Amino acid sequence: MWVRKRLTPPEWSAFCEQAIADQRHGYSAARVVDAALDANRSAVRAALLHDIGKRHARLGLLGRVFASVAIRMHLPLWPRARTYRDHGPIGSQELSDWGAESLVVEFARTHHASRPPQIEPAVWQALRESDKPPK
Repeated sequence: MWVRKRLTPPEWSAFCEQAIADQRHGYSAARVVDAALDANRSAVRAALLHDIGKRHARLGLLGRVFASVAIRMHLPLWPRARTYRDHGPIGSQELSDWGAESLVVEFARTHHASRPPQIEPAVWQALRESDKPPK
């Protein structure tokens, strides 16, 4: 219910279409951001939805491993691996189409890149920290 209350109907539907691991990751990231930024609603939503484009790749664990290796080694990518690599722009376009606020759209688009000027440094830092694997 915590997640559901923070998402619009199309966002919720897309969130539920994600792999369970991606749902958990988004939830964990959002909880970290929620605590770090004192309930900044847009930042929490950005953390929840930043990987929403990955669901289009339809890759299981092994597919993700192979795609990640191919991406890092600059090998030719098959269509699903290209979708997995490009999940940020894909997800950000969807979020934009659904009317998500700019922070949500920009973090989905740039979460593997440098901070865009429209995202405040403290918010960017909290979002990037939340996206790191647990120790």
